[in-house]
Order: sequence, then structure tokens, then C-alpha cells
Amino acid sequence: MTDLTRLDTAHMAMETAPEESQARLRFYETLAASELYLLLKSEAEGDTLDPEVFDLSDHSFVLVFDREDRLAQFAGRIVPYAALSGRSIASMLAGQGVGLGVNLDVAPSSILIPPEAVDWLAQTLSDAPSEIEARVEKFSAPKGLPENFLLALDARLAAMAGLADLAYLVGVTYDSGAQGHLLGFVDAAPHAQPALARAVSEVLIFSGLEAAALDVTFFAASDPAAARLARCGLRFDLPESPRPEPRSAPGSDPDKPPILK
Repeated sequence: MTDLTRLDTAHMAMETAPEESQARLRFYETLAASELYLLLKSEAEGDTLDPEVFDLSDHSFVLVFDREDRLAQFAGRIVPYAALSGRSIASMLAGQGVGLGVNLDVAPSSILIPPEAVDWLAQTLSDAPSEIEARVEKFSAPKGLPENFLLALDARLAAMAGLADLAYLVGVTYDSGAQGHLLGFVDAAPHAQPALARAVSEVLIFSGLEAAALDVTFFAASDPAAARLARCGLRFDLPESPRPEPRSAPGSDPDKPPILK
């Protein structure tokens, strides 16, 4: 197969503009959000993984691939693997002095990510969104958000099929007088709400807007607030797919990353 993946596209943009920090951030955001296939030395035992470790260049690396066929092409035989998010793999490797080999020799996005970059990625992703309570006074049309953020948000939500029907981005004024922006998801699957909030937080961080005010909330389609959002908000449609059940595979819980053997 020669179809480019989201990771291929993000990597090419980074390679084309090596001096642009935004392209690098977008690549790492895509890597963190991608499901990756981690090459193992032996089959997983519960939450304990035994990755195959390779000594390459000046560091040791574990190998991941963003498609199963790419893993098979590299290995040339049947091998054990674990399917994990890039976020989980970075968390698992943090502080281990091990880098990440991505799609080596089998894709345009072939790259060696050294241990210090893996540690930076894990640290960047470590802050979970916080919960607040506030009363909305007024919704308005969103203003002032950069185009690169809107494009990144659209791409991220497009990759989260089935987790919600749609979302509206609006300006918001609270009864305290505070102002900012709010992304309201409509008919989000209850188990998917933490993942959606985390995804929006990561898009903010990797767009260089982590200090910006963008709150996330969830509404039923029957809620009158959803109609208010529709009147002034920028709409994002999430693709349809069967709503996934929570996974019990290693790394599916971001607060309990897999354990290295």
C-alpha cells in the first residue's frame, strides 16, 4: 500500500520546513495521537510489555509503526506486538534512556527520535485537563484564534470517529466576567469525554496556545444550549463509525501506562 498516513503527511511538512517550530509541533502532536504498533520481544503478559530494543546510532530504540502492514514489512515474519497510542508509548519510555524508531525503512515518515525528545514529549503530554465549574452568560462567534490551530483541531477531531456527533467552537462570557472560547461537543459517548477533552488540550499545547482559554463541555442534542451553540458557533462534524468500547489493552488508560519488563 502506498497511501500516505497522517503521520507521513506531518513528517513531510516538518522535513520541508525544518526551521518552522510549528511544523515540528504538529508532527509530535500527530505522533502522540496516532495508534502505533510496538514491536515486542515476546507476547504481552497482562499490563507488562517486553519490547524489542535495538542499539542504533548512539542510543537504544524501540520500534513502532503506524500500520500493521508496515510492521510486517519490516519484520518479514510473524512477530508479537502491542497496539498503543503514541502518548502511552512516550509515557512508558519516559526516563528509560530509550528512543523511538518510527516506521524505519518502510515509510516516508521513517525517523529516529532520541531519548531526550521522547522525555520532552512525555512531559509535554503529562498535564491532564482540569475541571472547573462556571455559569455561562453569553455565547458569541469565535474570534482571534489562528488558522493553524483551527486546521489542527479539525484534523484531530476528524480522526476521532464515532466519539461524538459534532462540536461547536464559540466565544464565551461567564457570569464572573471572564471571557474566552469554548468547544461544545454534542452527543458525545460518555466514556469518550475524557479522551475528547485531552485531545483538545493537546491541540492547544502543540499549537503553542496552551495559555489560551479554551474550555470543553458536553451537551445532549436536546439541550437548549446546543441550539444556542449552533446559532453562532463554528461547526466541526466528527465522522460516523461504531462507537468503540473502552479497551483493556495495555496502555489504554493514560493514567496507567504499560510496564517495561
